[in-house]
Amino acid sequence: IYTGDVVQGVPVISHLGVADLPAGQTHRFFFQGVQMGTGQHWYVPVLVSRGVDTSPGKPSSGPCIALVAGVHGDEVSGIDAVQRVMAQLDPAAMTGTVIAVLGVSRPALEYTRSLWPSAQQGGVGIDMNRVWPGNETADNAAARHAGLLWHRLFVPNVEAVLDYHTITTGSAFTLFLFADLRQPAVRQMAELFPVEHIKDDPGLGGTLETAFVAAGIPALTIEIGEGRRFEPEKIALAVEGSLNVLKHYGLIDGPMGRTAADVGTVFGNALETVRATAGGFLELRVALRDRVTPGQPVALQRNAFGDLVAEYRATVAGEVAVIARDALCEPGQRIVQILYQSQV
Repeated sequence: IYTGDVVQGVPVISHLGVADLPAGQTHRFFFQGVQMGTGQHWYVPVLVSRGVDTSPGKPSSGPCIALVAGVHGDEVSGIDAVQRVMAQLDPAAMTGTVIAVLGVSRPALEYTRSLWPSAQQGGVGIDMNRVWPGNETADNAAARHAGLLWHRLFVPNVEAVLDYHTITTGSAFTLFLFADLRQPAVRQMAELFPVEHIKDDPGLGGTLETAFVAAGIPALTIEIGEGRRFEPEKIALAVEGSLNVLKHYGLIDGPMGRTAADVGTVFGNALETVRATAGGFLELRVALRDRVTPGQPVALQRNAFGDLVAEYRATVAGEVAVIARDALCEPGQRIVQILYQSQV
């Protein structure tokens, strides 16, 4: 549904129905999100590549896949990955539809920060990946924004979802998937990604991935390294896996790229988080993808005088998936996360 507004030459929509769009084209919109405190709307960039084997006003003859990025505003590699996937699509040679949502949390993205900055309560931050599926009458703008996207763009159209993230500012991540491997369709998608790590994960309430899976729509979360900057090698692998998924669903033709089996992806079902017990400066003893064993030192910590105040060790056997990038570390902060296979 067009609102009648046009922003920088791009039409604004309040609802999306892909079956109404002309086939064989890529369409560009701003989706009208929640209002700001001054009454203007946040506009979310949306691209829709509509394949030729579909007809306006009729059900699609191919699936509709959503590529979602920017749920957290400092996680920019996902936006680059989705842009690169869309740039490789030729709607005149596609079957089905791909929707790209490029920057869900608009105010957070403008400030390159993880949380949605609310104007209320002195500027409290809201984690947009804890409010899905949202509610158009919720008590905060972020949840209302999620509800608008959920009911007016996602659910009426999509049949599978790839949600692109990075770790938040201050840490580094491998190329990592969170996927509920109990779901056959999710497992199929996950195994098509040539990533470093896959965590078999039942999901967390309020995340976009879990909300879709609960609604019967296969979804997984792709973590592309660090926040605030592009990591080209990881982005390229995420793009390769994404194109594999589109080929798997029959949207595009061509040979499969590399998969998890091809690159020796490490699977696990648990993450051990090593947290600081003191304040001080960190000296890491491990790097991403290092194999560790129980009792192995992973970090040292010194106070402002240079005294050793803590030594941190692994308690499980696994592979390092997350490390702190910030040298200064307060008590309780994450230092290292280790992916491993729990027998519990």
